[in-house]
Amino acid sequence: MPRQPRLDAPGLLQHVMARGIERRKLFKDDKDRKSFLDRLALILEETQTQCYAWALIPNHFHLLLRTGPTPLSKVMRRLMTGYAVTFNKRHKRSGHLLQNRYKSIVCEKDAYLLELIRYIHLNPLRAKLVQDLKELDKYPWTGHSAILGSRKNPLVPEVRNLINPVQSQKSLAEKTIQDVLLLFSSKTGEARRRYRQFVKSGVDQGSRPELQGGGLVRSAGGDKKALLRRKREERELSDERILGSGDFVEQILEEANELEERKTSYSIGLDELILKVVKDIGIEVTDLISLKREKKISYARGIISYLAAVKLGYTGTKIAKALNMSRKSVSRCIKRGEKILDNEQEMLEYLA
Repeated sequence: MPRQPRLDAPGLLQHVMARGIERRKLFKDDKDRKSFLDRLALILEETQTQCYAWALIPNHFHLLLRTGPTPLSKVMRRLMTGYAVTFNKRHKRSGHLLQNRYKSIVCEKDAYLLELIRYIHLNPLRAKLVQDLKELDKYPWTGHSAILGSRKNPLVPEVRNLINPVQSQKSLAEKTIQDVLLLFSSKTGEARRRYRQFVKSGVDQGSRPELQGGGLVRSAGGDKKALLRRKREERELSDERILGSGDFVEQILEEANELEERKTSYSIGLDELILKVVKDIGIEVTDLISLKREKKISYARGIISYLAAVKLGYTGTKIAKALNMSRKSVSRCIKRGEKILDNEQEMLEYLA
């Protein structure tokens, strides 16, 4: 399937990852890393984009960003293009440095902010760039040491007085660290101790695939049992680009106009689509909404679900209600319908 468009809107929390092309090194030495961070610091301040966590690994990087008025795509284009030009010039090379498409996952802030800060800041330890948490506490190439106050925050622009002439005013990077610490305590020393203990408790949690990949398990925080305990209507809407509860996923998609106003100029309604399909296949609507699993009925459900969701932009909830199915079943039907339509493109005539 073609890649879905990125989701972007002011104020969204996004976990951003980018790799070197063919997994080659993005950072060959500390000069490269400093060059990247200097550029990032200026861009964040100028675009009023908050960075809650970051980590530089030799062949990739992680950023946890909350966008301001400037779209994430513009922030990343400035960062990645500018750094690539500088890197190529310094190392006397040409051609692409980064994979063309960075990965970004919209995250539900209240549920995942702290989990992602910990996950990102532990990356150097998982990658064995440091041996233990004590070494990570002073490691300069992740944001962990800046939150602890054991190192200067490299995301505070060195020329911030040119950006913000009021020198006494704190930079956005400084305010962001304050925001993180306040999640632990109003007293700085106590907040740092609690934050470090929180990070320490995550050392043995491993790679946390539920914070990287997609699907329903990720939206349940990786806990399959928790997923199954959820009410059906709360657990079945998911999206590879979003990390959060079903309600959050639906909210983000609605705001992105991907549920009710998605796609095309087809004017056919869901009820009309259903009537066309059942008549053509030779079944009754009562069969369609029954619990029967006959081949013809499954075929019809697949076609209706796919066309309604992908071509007409109906929500999984509305399709499920119309077909008397769960949203989880609708998701399976959409996949089935896609396979059917790959082989029988004339089925698009139902939309005429």
